[in-house]
Amino acid sequence: MPSRTASSPRIAVLADSDTRWKWGALTADRIQPDSRLDGYLLRGRATPTVRQLDEVGARADALREIRGADFLDLMTPDPGHGGARSADAAPYDVVVLACVGGAVQAMLHGLARTWQGAGRRPVVVTGYVGVVYEKLADGLLLRHGADVVLANSRHDADRFRGVYRGVGADDGSVVECALPFLGGAPYRGRPGPRTVVFAAQPSVPESRADRTYLLGRAVAHARQHPGREVLIKLRSRPGEHTTHIEELPYQKLAAKVPGGLPANCRLVYGNMGEVLDRTDLMVTVSSTAALEALHRGIPTAVLTDLGIREALGNHHFLGSGCLASWDELDAGARPVADPRWLARQGLPHTAADGTYEHAFDAARARVTALRDAPRLPPITPYYTPRTAPGYLPGILARYGLDPHGAPLAGPAAAPEETGALRRIARDTVREAARGAYRHGVQRIAPAIRRWGQL
Repeated sequence: MPSRTASSPRIAVLADSDTRWKWGALTADRIQPDSRLDGYLLRGRATPTVRQLDEVGARADALREIRGADFLDLMTPDPGHGGARSADAAPYDVVVLACVGGAVQAMLHGLARTWQGAGRRPVVVTGYVGVVYEKLADGLLLRHGADVVLANSRHDADRFRGVYRGVGADDGSVVECALPFLGGAPYRGRPGPRTVVFAAQPSVPESRADRTYLLGRAVAHARQHPGREVLIKLRSRPGEHTTHIEELPYQKLAAKVPGGLPANCRLVYGNMGEVLDRTDLMVTVSSTAALEALHRGIPTAVLTDLGIREALGNHHFLGSGCLASWDELDAGARPVADPRWLARQGLPHTAADGTYEHAFDAARARVTALRDAPRLPPITPYYTPRTAPGYLPGILARYGLDPHGAPLAGPAAAPEETGALRRIARDTVREAARGAYRHGVQRIAPAIRRWGQL
């Protein structure tokens, strides 16, 4: 880790899931490598557990859960102290919003109000965790207003600018870079795949039949090739959630496999980079793990068994040379990625050629220039009460803000109680309430939806 001094930049990362925390923290390291990093986990259904945070492995100098309104309060300038309201809420040079689009939009409006009239304000950065295969216009316009919107490839940068220009919005915020968590040793190749990894996804595909089918094919591949180890890489354990709600965990489906899983097939967790260290063939529907594998030169198969469909996200890999079915993999196929497609997707900087780090040069230079500027313009999102009067208020209200970005009146705005006993009681009640909320969202609601389909 680079050494830091009193003049080192300070970065705040606000994230709402384990994968977005990973992206936000590692992005901060890439664009300002000598910074102090304070992490804030937006409280909600996907707030990561301690285990998930350990698995991600991203570093932070401080890390805690927070509500959106409290995060905005921490960002409030205090002219008398040149920064913020208390010692543990020191001023920041850069704020990275690593959240779902609605949360980014809410924070942009809240920060615009919070910093209105301020002499100096932090640089605001946002972007995407991985492949952008759905809700392109919706997600991008919800992120408009940030000083820097990171695109993970030349392909994405062109699409992002096209969306902004298409609505008459400024597209100068779009900066091309790469996914910040690529890395690891390049794949050296072996005569035949000894370790096959199926990277499962929480919500793709959705139906029980499709998920059971994919699991069954992975199990069948293990039985057909007893000399291979087939690993089913899962993102979370039962009861945990990531960005997407997983209504039908593979753990439950695996428990119902006739005869059980064969000896050479098992469920695994852990850091994806460590799993890739021993992978000879990556198999997935559309997981970002495919890009991590391709960066390292690992043969990668994007499954076509359920069709090539926008709902699955595998249409993103058209022209990649990676599309294949389980039947083809069973017969020995090992897809070879097209180098031109890799270049368009931000993957020409491979683990083997050592040029990956330069993918962040432009983003690093842009953020540093903005940070050093004497004054930044006000944050001006495309969506306003005038341009989206039937859409924006609902998004902001979801995060406790009124249509102008101010905290809504009510319990969420009530002042904090003082006193140790009151604080302990309050925190205990809050923790119980959060547990009940998560149980309702993660367990009861999916069950009710399944009952409704009977």
